[in-house]
Amino acid sequence: MASKIFDDDDTVIAEINVVPFVDIVLVLLIVFMLTSSMIARASISVELPRAATAGTSVPSSLNIVVDAEHQLFLNGKPTDHEALAAHVARASWKQEGLQAVIAADQRVDYGDVIRVIDIVRANGVKTFALNIEREF
Repeated sequence: MASKIFDDDDTVIAEINVVPFVDIVLVLLIVFMLTSSMIARASISVELPRAATAGTSVPSSLNIVVDAEHQLFLNGKPTDHEALAAHVARASWKQEGLQAVIAADQRVDYGDVIRVIDIVRANGVKTFALNIEREF
């Protein structure tokens, strides 16, 4: 919106400039869009195994969760093994050095975790971490 130039100094400019407001709203929208996936990821209830030597968190691009009911989640969204393989293959092709963090409930069979690891490695992701909880 262009401002009007008046020759008379007594005239009040009574226009509202909405451009800064729109900029702020768009930034807030982007922040909410980015954090919504983290909120969904945190809402999946998983009882992680405990270990005394648990390390710090690993930056990742793929977060894979297997819950107690053997449901598979990719970045907070339900998926199956075939869709996981397709997504990992696409993502590893687009991004070199892609990492994955695999979290599985402690009641999940060891074979189910190995199957997820196998899918991740077979589709191009060479580095992954298993999410565990530090034992106190």
